[in-house]
Amino acid sequence: MKDTIETSMTLTSLLHHVADKFPSRRAISVAGKYDFTHSRLHRLTESAAARLVAAGIKPGDVVALVFPNTVEFVIMFLAVIRARATAAPLNPAYTEEEFEFYLSDSDSKLLVTSLEGNTPAQAAASKLNIAHAAASLTQAENEEAELSLSLSQSFDSVESLVNDPADVALFLHTSGTTSRPKGVPLTQHNLLSSVRNIDSVYRLTESDSTVIVLPLFHVHGLIAGLLSSLGAGAAVALPAAGRFSASAFWKDMIKYNATWYTAVPTIHQIILERHFNNPEPVYPRLRFIRSCSASLAPAIMGKLEEAFSAPVLEAYAMTEASHLMASNPLPQDGPHKAGSVGKPVGQEMGILDESGRVQDVGVSGEVCIRGPNVTKGYKNNVEANTAAFQFGWFHTGDIGYFDSDGYLHLVGRIKELINRGGEKISPIEVDAVLLSHQDIAQAVAFGVPDPKYGEEIYCAVIPREGSNIDEAELLRYSKKNLASFKVPKKVFITDALPKTATGKILRRLVAEHFVSQI
Repeated sequence: MKDTIETSMTLTSLLHHVADKFPSRRAISVAGKYDFTHSRLHRLTESAAARLVAAGIKPGDVVALVFPNTVEFVIMFLAVIRARATAAPLNPAYTEEEFEFYLSDSDSKLLVTSLEGNTPAQAAASKLNIAHAAASLTQAENEEAELSLSLSQSFDSVESLVNDPADVALFLHTSGTTSRPKGVPLTQHNLLSSVRNIDSVYRLTESDSTVIVLPLFHVHGLIAGLLSSLGAGAAVALPAAGRFSASAFWKDMIKYNATWYTAVPTIHQIILERHFNNPEPVYPRLRFIRSCSASLAPAIMGKLEEAFSAPVLEAYAMTEASHLMASNPLPQDGPHKAGSVGKPVGQEMGILDESGRVQDVGVSGEVCIRGPNVTKGYKNNVEANTAAFQFGWFHTGDIGYFDSDGYLHLVGRIKELINRGGEKISPIEVDAVLLSHQDIAQAVAFGVPDPKYGEEIYCAVIPREGSNIDEAELLRYSKKNLASFKVPKKVFITDALPKTATGKILRRLVAEHFVSQI
């Protein structure tokens, strides 16, 4: 299929090609509700795009999409980019104030929601004089499902509309681990490059199938789960609940003959915990399990591989790179290493010091990238662009080093390294030690201001179900397994950690939450 991909320079044209090549293969299912083939999905997309154009959506217009993980979202996303407009998916759980910020920052022209609607989003849109439309699939008996859009019933064909590689297809905000969220425009060419990279490193083909467990308003679920599958002619299933459900996960995986899945470490830990307490009678045979968006502790990786008899491939990604930057390879392509995020995929990667010099093997510096998947720059943010694009590279803000095999090891975010009396400590390393204790399910280390050392190490942990581990035992364990200056000064034992919508645990949020209790 490679030859055709080389000539199709947009994601939209690749998906059209897939619909022609695999018309009757399953593309997308909703558990217990819908099964659409690639050709059916293509027809639904074309007709929804025609409705958008008839309603006055022009190339470059931004359309905000606020949905749970539904097939309506998928059709609307593909239709918006087919109409040469820009899709801006937003988290349905935002408050009215947050919607107001995101809708105005993206210059949205239209808000589309499910038929049930979203009160805070609609209130924010009406305050900003942004039109609202609801999208819903309707299916009369013995007839094909149709997408109706409460906008305009008129219909302009989009056949003459040609997508351009430079069209901005997706507009997302960074999760803002350290600052106000920054707007990231990604073009059709960025998305296509990333989909190609993901499909090649995991050898995704039309025989593959996955269940989407991550929200589609972020790049991990949207690009690695959904678009890379569709671009390979493979199939995806969406949980009936519109979001991840631990109790339905394996049932869906078995029903749809899944060959792989991708998730954040938090979800892997939930799946593992369920396996230990309530195992399934049988598990599907998976080609691989993928982990991304936060560091996966080697102890968790080992338990996953043992439980589900599949290689666990850790990857490294960010919104600005249209998701994937590096990944561990499949077993037939090389070893996968615990504690490493693998090798660069489809882009250049360098470890740079502060003056832009590339560092030697084994020497830490800032991870920098360049390639066709990388955004051209943040929207209306000269200051952020000046900081991020230096010496001809995009600077990720992560510290890492390459080992002698060319595998990348991340040390931490530049702004999250803990500086204890001049010693720079990687919180990822402290997390990994705490997580290797058999009674610990989740652990997060973070820095807090300290009058003597500048910063001190604290950590918060969630014990495994049924464990009654205490702070003294954890400190004893830490002293045995960490250099003395890396041992946490205080351990908070808790049953929940503050997370972002994607299940990411941000150290800054955890630190604020627990420090405020002291």
